[in-house]
Amino acid sequence: MKITIKLSGHVLFPTFDKQARFLEYADIVKELVSKGQEVNVVVGGGAPARYYIQMARQQGADESTCDFIGIQIANLNAKLFSIALGDIACPFVPTSYEEMQKAKETGKVIVMGGLQPGQSTNAVACVLAEFTNSNLLINTTTVDGVYTSDPRKDPSARRLSKVSISELGKILESIGTRAGEYELLDPVALRIIQRSRITTKIIDGTNPMNILAASADLKEGIGTLIVP
Repeated sequence: MKITIKLSGHVLFPTFDKQARFLEYADIVKELVSKGQEVNVVVGGGAPARYYIQMARQQGADESTCDFIGIQIANLNAKLFSIALGDIACPFVPTSYEEMQKAKETGKVIVMGGLQPGQSTNAVACVLAEFTNSNLLINTTTVDGVYTSDPRKDPSARRLSKVSISELGKILESIGTRAGEYELLDPVALRIIQRSRITTKIIDGTNPMNILAASADLKEGIGTLIVP
């Protein structure tokens, strides 16, 4: 099976004062590869990206510039994660479609960060899943799936075991789309999932073992299954 994993920066880098959790998640990817799975990974920006984006805004930077800064940080995180993977990782982080093609030709795990302003790393994960013909896209977050509203703000929010693209689009309308604020999926990501009918699972990534569970169960099971 071909799997694309989006490792949320919120999961890897919850705060600046805690060590990044690269090795825990690298071990999960190594285990999947050892089982014969073809795995590729996209890494988010996390706390470092939010910090530098905030600094940029304080200096008067426009949103495109803030996006570009977030991309640079995500790419650094991706490089660090590829180092944690060792020899199974592609030796470079692709930053364009052409480089994605070259990375694919290595036959190794592709690790990416950001691509272009106005596009979240969640969208990059969808692009990579589409490009590699992935059977499954696993999107890790800090909650255990998609809720009817933000569970951190609304105690009556209900977790959905399954959600359609159209339903998810309505739920996400209230979420910010400025640099550093893409917490789940942006409109670009939704469109790619829909057009390529990518089986997608939104899971709680704070426990690395959930990635293994999601890869073993393509039905509803753990997290939320997005129906294109």
